[in-house]
Amino acid sequence: MSKLSGLELFAGAGGLAKGLEMAGIEHKALVEIDHNACLTLAGNYKPELIYYVDIRSLNFAEFGHIDLISGGPPCQPFSMGGKHKGHLDRRDMFPYVCKAIRVCTPKAFIFENVKGILRQSFRRYFDYIILRLTYPEVVIRDSESWQEHLIRLENTRDFGRYHGVKYNVDFRLLDAENYGIPQRRERVFIVGVREDWQREWSFPQESHSLESLLWSQYVSFDYWNNHGVKASAFEDLNQRTKQKIAQLRQQPTLFPPPLKPWKTVRDQIGELPKPDAEGSFDVEHILREGARSYPGHTGSYIDMPSKTLKAGDHGVPGGENMIRYEDGAIRYYTIFEAKRIQTFADSYRICGSWTESMRQIGNAVPVELGYYLAKSLVKTIA
Repeated sequence: MSKLSGLELFAGAGGLAKGLEMAGIEHKALVEIDHNACLTLAGNYKPELIYYVDIRSLNFAEFGHIDLISGGPPCQPFSMGGKHKGHLDRRDMFPYVCKAIRVCTPKAFIFENVKGILRQSFRRYFDYIILRLTYPEVVIRDSESWQEHLIRLENTRDFGRYHGVKYNVDFRLLDAENYGIPQRRERVFIVGVREDWQREWSFPQESHSLESLLWSQYVSFDYWNNHGVKASAFEDLNQRTKQKIAQLRQQPTLFPPPLKPWKTVRDQIGELPKPDAEGSFDVEHILREGARSYPGHTGSYIDMPSKTLKAGDHGVPGGENMIRYEDGAIRYYTIFEAKRIQTFADSYRICGSWTESMRQIGNAVPVELGYYLAKSLVKTIA
């Protein structure tokens, strides 16, 4: 059976694209406007697949029919750290996402964005996005505002006067740590399956939990034994975590929770050698000096999932790009470590300086999360 074809928009460093590839998607094109991200893509994919172009000038018809369209439209219009302009922001690319779907009529699509898109202030515009994705052939008119277009789309939904390609669209706010990613990362995923394909799809169930991690750390102590390290002091934990541990210890049967433990920073990078200034272990594993800790800027604790790796224009205010050890010592993540936190393969190379590489990695979808979502979707549309 031939592989399903894919078109990746706003590909960035290629995290989602790689996850889809692992699930059986054969990409026809990876579209990206950022120069350094394109260099990263070209170093990990066939260069002829890379389209270094503004999506607003892209001729989607040249790709013909595509089985799956995917990507991460720019999040700045909806990000908590951005200017919150939503549809008024020129970087809002959802209209071009809808155009790609209308032209290429994929069997399915999957898009990722920040959770800020679900804020109440964006509620009507988010409804508009979902309806445009549902009815891609109800095209906005030249003289029409998005609010007027929304009314037409709502009428289409409510009165059923539509004979074009329609998609069953679902969305969900997912936390990556609940799916085996060693990172607390909440993102919205929007998935659509063509209605005439007559296949049902639903988001996969969570596979990992905090309760299971705490059980392995403070009830069975397997976590510490497996890593060969001393258990962190119970007294150092916050009150909420202490209460969860107490509840687990009071369970009369002492059966472990049903899900797998959250993966921690130590689980993911604990066996790596300490970085040095020369990059003796790997050219992407170089020590970067100058990390500082202060209230609200404490880094990611080694025995919990990492904080969300971010790509802020003005730094990372929570110290998300730092690791914090059990003795309180901190340092910056190396590029190599950040890749692992985002579940890229060690062999996957990121182009650019530490700052530029961390920006690309912070913007990426965790590879294994993309794979976890896509493998069931691919089975549905195959």
